[in-house]
Amino acid sequence: MSILKLTDICKDYIQGKEPVRVLKNVCLEVEQGDYIAIMGPSGSGKSTLMNIIGCLDVPTSGEYVLDGKNLHDLKDDDLAEVRNKYIGFVFQSYYLMPKMDAVDNVALPLLYADVPLKERRERAAESLGVVGLEDRIHFLPNQMSGGQCQRVAIARAMVTKPALLLADEPTGALDTKSGAQVMDIFDKLSADGMTILMITHDPDIAKRAKKVYHILDGELLTTQTGGGEDEA
Repeated sequence: MSILKLTDICKDYIQGKEPVRVLKNVCLEVEQGDYIAIMGPSGSGKSTLMNIIGCLDVPTSGEYVLDGKNLHDLKDDDLAEVRNKYIGFVFQSYYLMPKMDAVDNVALPLLYADVPLKERRERAAESLGVVGLEDRIHFLPNQMSGGQCQRVAIARAMVTKPALLLADEPTGALDTKSGAQVMDIFDKLSADGMTILMITHDPDIAKRAKKVYHILDGELLTTQTGGGEDEA
């Protein structure tokens, strides 16, 4: 089953008085359970593509269907609802609330979804257990390592049981050992059936995925099989 489908997605930005095309007729279909990496150098358009997939930006033209829902012409409030319901985000910089402990950071998306407090805490604690942090649920971000903070961010991303887990350079701020631990979690989530789309410039990270796409000058160019498929 298709989780998302992009058809001829273009994105223009105004530079001076002239439009500059950053994405050029991008087509991409992601099936349920896919584990995909999109690689590209700085300025290739990968961040713009991630923002559109994550409903943080809208395309200039083209069609985006997410979990059977056509997102064309949705208002900002509707896009925010789609983000909260269908997409879990993992960013390079964690974006944890510094004065909240791990369990409350993870529970935040459930607060926005009006889930009762007791259920929020239970589901957040369960998600922290999945990433191996059941003994850190009451730690503040400044009491944890970078790798642990990123694992909290992964727990937060998956607590709503999203249709798509979207990760932007998830190991970019981590040392090699912590990065490998984070990627082991992604591998396990993929093995358990979660749909993952990861943006990266690191070929060693990309090869953990089952499919690897390349973006250059705004065009999605080639596809290859990643290392994850051989391990499946």
